[in-house]
Amino acid sequence: MPDRDIRERHYPTVEFVLDAIAGWINKYRLMHGVRDELGECSHEDVMRIAKDLGVPVSDLLGLAAKGSRSADVLQRLLLALSVDPKALAKNDPALMRDLQRLCIVYSHKCRCQHELAKGTTAEHFREFCPNAYTLDALLKQKVQPSRQ
Repeated sequence: MPDRDIRERHYPTVEFVLDAIAGWINKYRLMHGVRDELGECSHEDVMRIAKDLGVPVSDLLGLAAKGSRSADVLQRLLLALSVDPKALAKNDPALMRDLQRLCIVYSHKCRCQHELAKGTTAEHFREFCPNAYTLDALLKQKVQPSRQ
């Protein structure tokens, strides 16, 4: 048998379509998995979780359906504004949860991601961010001199 070079053929269009399908399947599995986790809870448990978080059950189910990484852009936004997300979560968990909730339900994250990539988020977040009012208050509080 003659030695042949085995060459892989590349079909960019097919690879793109297969990657898109694989991404959709992974996203579906993730969302379905989160719903399944809540689905394993009794109705009373889901109601208790929603009450503990301070959101209606319908909002909790909607938030869970978005997936666990849907508020990741908030971490980057806070860092761009020189706010430590870990410290904020520790010092004011209710505020952090509220910021995350609004970020999760915000459906147009492209602008935020674009501004983060350009490094212009601090100048423009007020134009598009549903958390702008709260973030402004947080930034003003941060700038206030401490009283002793």
